[in-house]
Amino acid sequence: MKKIHLILPVLVACAGSLAHGATPPICHGTVYLTLDTGNMRHAEAIAAILGKHQVKATFFVAQERTQRGDQALDPAWGDYWRARVAEGHAFGSHTWRHGSFRQDGPDGRVSYRLMDGSVVRLDAEQICAELKAPDTRFEALTGRPLDPLWRAPGGRTTPLTRRAAETCGYRHVHWSAAGFLGDELPSQTHPNSMLLENALKRIKDGDILMAHLGIWSRQDPFAPMLDPLIAGLKARGLCFAPLSAP
Repeated sequence: MKKIHLILPVLVACAGSLAHGATPPICHGTVYLTLDTGNMRHAEAIAAILGKHQVKATFFVAQERTQRGDQALDPAWGDYWRARVAEGHAFGSHTWRHGSFRQDGPDGRVSYRLMDGSVVRLDAEQICAELKAPDTRFEALTGRPLDPLWRAPGGRTTPLTRRAAETCGYRHVHWSAAGFLGDELPSQTHPNSMLLENALKRIKDGDILMAHLGIWSRQDPFAPMLDPLIAGLKARGLCFAPLSAP
């Protein structure tokens, strides 16, 4: 069982690795980019953007169906996750089945709506197992356990799920209002140019940003906009760090 930790972000330089003798950039604030698995369509492209800007992110992983027809924590994705571990990113649980925690019942169980629309009821031990399963699989794939962090799909939690998660060692991480990048919104009403402009205007020191490695519903993917977004926030003096725990 994991010991409960308070999330303590670890500050990293805006530009990441610096050439010998270079002057480290001065940070006027720190933001935290988090990425949920989604359908993994843009997983490699996003990894390339992070590498280009030497940004460390926090990945929240679930056993979600991918555009390739497999699932995000299948062995076929092992090389991808091992590469991200080697780059020094942080990782948390996004639940195993990527369901939605709906409502606590008087029987001490929570309604958990699965992706196929069916609903199961979970007690505290089963909630713990739902969070632990991605941890176990991720460690088997990479040799590294997840950090003691989790994010509920859709950010939807209940008092029971939070208590159960904390009991088994995972602290919930939501996102900041300004950090909702909108990559799951319809591109017809929320074009990339609008989302990028809003993010660059609103994001401030301390904000937790949230996007996905792929979204089924969006016609014009937002993922390529992470490149100008990161560049623009760095130009404002904001640095990026992963969420971590001591």
